[in-house]
Amino acid sequence: MLNMRCAPPFLNVLVAAVICGIPAIAAAQVTADELLDRLGQPDLRNWNVVEQQLYTEWSRSGSATADYLLRVGRAALEAEDFDVAYNHLTALTDHAPEFAEGWNTRATLFFEMGRYGPAIADIQRTLALEPRHFGALTGLGFMLEEMGDTENALAALRAAHAIHPHHPEIESAIDRVERQLDGRAL
Repeated sequence: MLNMRCAPPFLNVLVAAVICGIPAIAAAQVTADELLDRLGQPDLRNWNVVEQQLYTEWSRSGSATADYLLRVGRAALEAEDFDVAYNHLTALTDHAPEFAEGWNTRATLFFEMGRYGPAIADIQRTLALEPRHFGALTGLGFMLEEMGDTENALAALRAAHAIHPHHPEIESAIDRVERQLDGRAL
């Protein structure tokens, strides 16, 4: 048996993590800022893995109650039970107003309901808390495009692309909006 008093400090954390059933990777968790920096690297091959890690990190509020409200709200949104989703996500934004992903998820709900005004207001809150939230910027771009504000849509999409240059959906949206703007110039 290993004498834990003589073990290097990092080994104590790893052994404690294994004993408690926590994956060792959690002991060396990467921050959202580090993941965003990785995502912006032009030669990143596994961008989808980094993107998923980032969404996982963004989904951690630090509050069990807030995390529960987010999970239930997302499940209701996925099931298109918009009333239940609204109730849980509004409780979340009331309970944890500094949690950007709560605002972003409620913005997604409003977008799905076709309520662009409240969706844009929630995106503004999201971006005030997390300025590099490419998902919020992309959603803003989509809504502005649908509303006919193609110039601002393009600006939002380009901002999202600057943060996440690998996502094909963002690239195709930029191409589509640029074509719309070129068609107007003719």
